Amino acid sequence: MQVAQDLSFISLISHASVLVQLVLALLLVVSLLSWWVIFQKIFTIKLEIQQTEAFEKDFWSGANLNELYQSAANARRDSGTLEKIFEAGFREYAKLKKQSGIDSNSIMESTRRAMRAAYQRNIDKVESHLSYLATIGSVSPYVGLFGTVWGIMNAFRALSNVSQATIAHVAPGIAEALVATAMGLFAAIPAVIAYNHFSHDINRLATSFESFMEEFSNVLQRQSGSN
Repeated sequence: MQVAQDLSFISLISHASVLVQLVLALLLVVSLLSWWVIFQKIFTIKLEIQQTEAFEKDFWSGANLNELYQSAANARRDSGTLEKIFEAGFREYAKLKKQSGIDSNSIMESTRRAMRAAYQRNIDKVESHLSYLATIGSVSPYVGLFGTVWGIMNAFRALSNVSQATIAHVAPGIAEALVATAMGLFAAIPAVIAYNHFSHDINRLATSFESFMEEFSNVLQRQSGSN
C-alpha cells in the first residue's frame, strides 16, 4: 500500500527534482494555452464557415450587387472574409467604373488586386495562432524528453550512495522522470490533432474564397462588357 502511495502521480511530481518540476510546470502552462487557442479557433472557424455559406447563398440567389455591397459595408466589422472580399472588389470596380479613360482590363486587374489584398488580410487573421499549435506539437515531446533524461540521470546518480541497487531503488526515480515524457505527450497530441483539423478547414475556406474571386471577376467582366 505504501509503494502505491509513493508512486502516485502527485507524489511523483512532488518528489521530482526542481528542474523536472520546472519542465512539468512549463508543459502545463503550454498545454493550457494550447487549449485556449483550440477553443478560440473552434468558434472562429465555425463562424467563418457559417458566414461564408450564408453570403454565398445570398450572392448566388440573384440579389442586386449594389444592395449586397451596401449590406456588406454597413456590417463591415461583423462580416465574414468572403463578404469583405466582395466589398473590396465591388468598391474598387465601382470607383474605377466612374472614371473615364480606363479600359475594362485595367478595371478588372485593379478589382482582382483589391480582392486579393482583402483575401490575404483576412485569411491571415483566420490563421493567426495556428503556428503556435504546430510549435507545441513538435517541441513539447522533446521538452518532456529533456525532463525525463534529467530525472533518469538523477536517479542513477542516487544509486552511487547505495551499496546494493535493486528495482525498489531505481523504480521511483525513473517513474518520476517518465512523468515529464507523459506530460509532453499530453501537451503535444491535442495540439497536433487540432492543427491538422484546423489546417484542413482553413484550406477549404481558402479554396472557396479563391473560387469566389474568380467567379465574381467573371460576373463583373460580363457586366462591364454589357455596359
